[in-house]
Amino acid sequence: MFIAKENTLTADTDVCCPLFHPENWNNIQHIWDHKLFLKDSVPEFFHIPLPGTYEKAITRMWNKANGAHAAPGPKDFLLLAHDPSSFKGELYMSVTKEIPGEQTESFTGTFFSKVFEGDYSDARRALRSMEGFLTDNEMISEKDYIYFPYCPKCAKKYGRNYIVVVSQIEPM
Repeated sequence: MFIAKENTLTADTDVCCPLFHPENWNNIQHIWDHKLFLKDSVPEFFHIPLPGTYEKAITRMWNKANGAHAAPGPKDFLLLAHDPSSFKGELYMSVTKEIPGEQTESFTGTFFSKVFEGDYSDARRALRSMEGFLTDNEMISEKDYIYFPYCPKCAKKYGRNYIVVVSQIEPM
């Protein structure tokens, strides 16, 4: 589902997503100072993306970033998803610079990430678990994002899948 097009499947390779290292994201606090993202949106029906819309949006975003020489390297590629409503999803792809004429947002603040095993259908469970974890640790989430490190093909190849919840936090 979320594929860095620079690593697209080819005849000589059977994975497109780099190997994910959960220890780099599990229970980690990130301080971001104007971390830049290209923003796009996709239609959803009760938080379920319409068929093909995520893939098209990601391809569109990657082509814009790549064409503007703002695409991150595979190690720095990050695609965050946020659902502001039941019918709209927002995607945020990390970029290395502003892209003229495109909607970008910079993230500044303290973010906390936690890794869960599962696929897209487990996202709601992961968000609830993160909410409980933050409350237990006296933190409040201002906004939650989800990072899926593997597309479905790579999850199958690697034999497991992950959901990373990234929450912008503030102390209680």
